[in-house]
Amino acid sequence: QQNELNSFLWTIKRDPPSYFFGTIHVPYTRVWDFIPENSKKAFQQSHIVYFELDLTDPYTISALTSCQLLPQGENLQDVLPRDIYRRLKRHLEYVKLMMPSWMTPDQRGKGLYADYLFNAIAGNWERKRPVWVMLMVNSLTEVDIKSRGVPVLDLFLAQEAERLRKQTGAVEKVEEQCHPLNGLNFSQV
Repeated sequence: QQNELNSFLWTIKRDPPSYFFGTIHVPYTRVWDFIPENSKKAFQQSHIVYFELDLTDPYTISALTSCQLLPQGENLQDVLPRDIYRRLKRHLEYVKLMMPSWMTPDQRGKGLYADYLFNAIAGNWERKRPVWVMLMVNSLTEVDIKSRGVPVLDLFLAQEAERLRKQTGAVEKVEEQCHPLNGLNFSQV
């Protein structure tokens, strides 16, 4: 029952009330039907919505991309053990080969091509820091590829907030997300 679901919604009792809603970085279609009505209603009634990051801001996307890169002049081949680098390269070649069969007819109908999608996800992988390559590889599965083109929950809510002309903002800066991940040493990654 919708009313029995855990809402991941916390209410801050004030006038008017404020809400804190926990999201997950997955295509919204995977979770939307399981978000209780009280959470959807709180979103609809809100006038101001803050997100973890502003995923609708081109600067945010650009800064996220930049923070993933190794220092100038370094390549992944320089920092990974040779055997891991070779396995990674072979795996990405396999993914690139398989990607056309993983895509849905709906994705093709929207003009998405496997090569474009692969480059959008894995392009410039040899310049990325190991932690970001690990996250990228984890998202290169058939299930994840089939859901590409569907916004993650945070982005979907941000787009809805813009469509509904709500005031939006972000509680974190890109650097606050990047620096902790980039600070992990190789053995932690």
